[in-house]
Amino acid sequence: MTPYDFKYPDATRRRRFRPIPVRMLVPNVITLLAICAGLTAIRLSIEGRMALAVYAIVFAAALDGIDGRIARLIKGQSKFGAELDSLADFVNFGVAPGLMLYFWQLHELGNAGWIAAMVFAISGGLRLARFNATMDDPNKPAFAANFFTGVPAPAGAITVLLPIYAAFLELGRWPATVTAAYTLLIAFLMVSRLPVFSGKTVRMRVPPELVLPAFVAVIFFIALLISYPWHILSAGTVLYLLSLPLGYKSYRDQARAADATAPSTSEVAQPQSSASLTANLPDQAHDDRPERLH
Repeated sequence: MTPYDFKYPDATRRRRFRPIPVRMLVPNVITLLAICAGLTAIRLSIEGRMALAVYAIVFAAALDGIDGRIARLIKGQSKFGAELDSLADFVNFGVAPGLMLYFWQLHELGNAGWIAAMVFAISGGLRLARFNATMDDPNKPAFAANFFTGVPAPAGAITVLLPIYAAFLELGRWPATVTAAYTLLIAFLMVSRLPVFSGKTVRMRVPPELVLPAFVAVIFFIALLISYPWHILSAGTVLYLLSLPLGYKSYRDQARAADATAPSTSEVAQPQSSASLTANLPDQAHDDRPERLH
């Protein structure tokens, strides 16, 4: 038993924590639901129910897209939430897609297939670690906030599953070697320095007369995704891959424009004229130092 301190009775009391507002819990609950979806995708892929596994990954990506926005909307950001979100992204968009591809086809290659799946999962973790490390980089130019460095993890997870989409579209099953090479390509794009347009800083305001049409467009897209999932996912993946060079070109153009408008900091110092050098010399006529010091 701990002896009671009669001099400082408050020191023996159990520390009480302040109650946590509900608005701080809501984003974390959404993130936990995303983790559940990613883990369920792994189980479904082991059981051979690949279609449901893909649906689970898409659902996790949708939750990942809204948890941060909801946190900022209700002012529920926290350090705990940021760390939990990074863990969820690694599980959902690194580990789960790699294992899904391995159980679906890459296991046919033996160790080579496992290496491809493992490289993709590790690339997802490295990409997230780099994102967290450079998030508050003070040397980053202002326009760079609108770009990701490398393909983001959710987009990489949706993109790397293209061989599965093609199989469900009855376009033919890719050879296992092609699937492994494609998996490594997406892993390379995730850890590369390729600027990828993010759209986070784009603020779009919908005119009042277009609010209802915007709702109808969103519902129409969701209906298409539910009715024709493999067509929409395949088309979206191809369009996303084709848009990567456009993002790189936009980044380069903005970088050149910023360099052109920035003040030059490497101006070469102009040599002083002989008149200025003469003016800076001490006045020999009024120098009363001894001759040996001249």
